[in-house]
Amino acid sequence: MRHLIDILDFSVDELQELIDTAVDIAEHPADYREACRGKKLATLFFEPSTRTRLSFEAAMYELGGNVLSVTAAGSSSAAKGESVSDTCQVVSCYADIIAMRHPLDGAPLVASFRSGVPIINAGDGGHNHPTQTLADLLTIYREKGRLDHLTVGFCGDLKYGRTVHSLIAALARYPGLKLVLISPKELRIPGYVRYNTLEPNAIPFEETEDLESVIGGLDILYMTRIQKERFEDPANYERLKESYILTAEKMAMAGKDMSVLHPLPRVNEISVVVDDDPRACYFKQVLNGKYMRMALILKLLQEAGRDPGPERRFEKIELIGGPVCKNIRCITRVEQELKPLYRLTDPKHNIWRCAYCEARRPE
Repeated sequence: MRHLIDILDFSVDELQELIDTAVDIAEHPADYREACRGKKLATLFFEPSTRTRLSFEAAMYELGGNVLSVTAAGSSSAAKGESVSDTCQVVSCYADIIAMRHPLDGAPLVASFRSGVPIINAGDGGHNHPTQTLADLLTIYREKGRLDHLTVGFCGDLKYGRTVHSLIAALARYPGLKLVLISPKELRIPGYVRYNTLEPNAIPFEETEDLESVIGGLDILYMTRIQKERFEDPANYERLKESYILTAEKMAMAGKDMSVLHPLPRVNEISVVVDDDPRACYFKQVLNGKYMRMALILKLLQEAGRDPGPERRFEKIELIGGPVCKNIRCITRVEQELKPLYRLTDPKHNIWRCAYCEARRPE
């Protein structure tokens, strides 16, 4: 069974295939209106969402399918203590494909082990958000005509920003990438992104706290909000929440062909004045996200018919057991009888990371 848990589940060629399909959907929507007739998508959202959930639901309806929806953990059996694995086994009896958002890192991966239908990770905690990455890639491709030889700046919450982690992983496979990572020291990219993606792929990057000093050299500026829901200490959020605000004055320092992306929701990190700038692409991203989710649903449903077997990703890598994962948001901390497992991500330094959330193995 094919799932989308991590953006690296798809090759570069497969990503291009999805982009090509999405562009065709955008140009010829009538050709796809019956493509999923008789099929049902279940949206299991255990965390608040507007754009992503509605995007999936609109995508399925525009393909001629139907939708079953869970919009809060309190309205499902999760409130009674049901495990992620059990929930998805049950829902897979009713639906042909599941889009799942969960506050715990690794939850969609666990769901994929027992589900009888394809699982799409619609965001797991602060870990990954591969379908937002699909929207980002299509937006960049449509704006720039390419995905290679780009200088991309990421600004804001790079530590907890799952959209940032997924997009970096995707772009790292294209030649000529250069990254500029703009954040407070407290919100720099996590170690696993640095050691699993940037260094092994020899991606040139610089880290800075000063947006103004680097904005003039960017092809893409990817803004993110400081995420209140990821902070354990509210005082730290209050101190950092207004670290970066993109204004018309700062846009004047940027190149005329720079594109501004944002996964939304926006709080105040982009002034509304910037919305009228032709370089602002974040509402185009929303529409592109629907097209890419339509392409993704089609691909996974087609492949499910050819390979209906269970998820086998752990059979492909060396894993060891170990102590409880130190990440309090890891799915292993709450899922019934789910033992911690670690994979070797840096043989040179003998670094093992949690197979579910990427946290480093406790010594």
